[in-house]
Amino acid sequence: MPAKQEYRDPANRPAAGRPPRRGLLGILVLPLVLVVLGLGLIHHSIRDTSPPAPTPVALVPDSSEAAPPAAPEPPAAPLAPETPEAAGDPALPPAEPQRITIPEIGVDAPFVPLAIGETGELDPPPHDDKNLVGWFEDGVTPGERGASIVVGHVDTRTGPAVFVHLNALRPGSTVDIHRKDGTVATFEVYAVETFSKADFPDERVYRDTPSAQLRLITCAGTYDRATRNYEDNLVVFARLDSTRDT
Repeated sequence: MPAKQEYRDPANRPAAGRPPRRGLLGILVLPLVLVVLGLGLIHHSIRDTSPPAPTPVALVPDSSEAAPPAAPEPPAAPLAPETPEAAGDPALPPAEPQRITIPEIGVDAPFVPLAIGETGELDPPPHDDKNLVGWFEDGVTPGERGASIVVGHVDTRTGPAVFVHLNALRPGSTVDIHRKDGTVATFEVYAVETFSKADFPDERVYRDTPSAQLRLITCAGTYDRATRNYEDNLVVFARLDSTRDT
């Protein structure tokens, strides 16, 4: 069982960093107390910028007869796809999420779209609703290729909130996202990690991905009374495993 939460004034936002906007080359990064990303999109794919190796020069024998052609080299073995972003993973067209269900931890909650506010941070879900999650509406929708960002409170002034038991998920756990187009996207968790908000790995959490991925984010760690904020963020990493029609 997860440790008992100390419920505080959730004037905090559950994450650190900045999020990605649809249409640019990558995913933003935004500081959240609740969640996410930044205002501009950054393409995060890593490219080898080292200069190409010089082409070897074949020495021609001092003879009127041409040297026999060298035997062709065997083709290089193909590189294995990165885990967990294997080529050929399933993906869906855009469709707004309507409900998230995680029976393992008792989650069954509707979605509200979230946008980046005047401060440049992603606005959190309303603090007065304990059973509500938000998704970054300018990013990809859950099930599309890319990393979809979903955030929720761990607690409110009146008690535990929707993601209070998010830390109980483990690799192999599943998350269902019910979408407006009538499909259900089932994601399989492959990592659950806690990060300090002061050293949040924006690139790792918010970077663009070639496969359909999901990030669930909430607050964690010690509650700081001075800042009225939690010191850490809990992030659940998941990938699309299967889809079905409702």
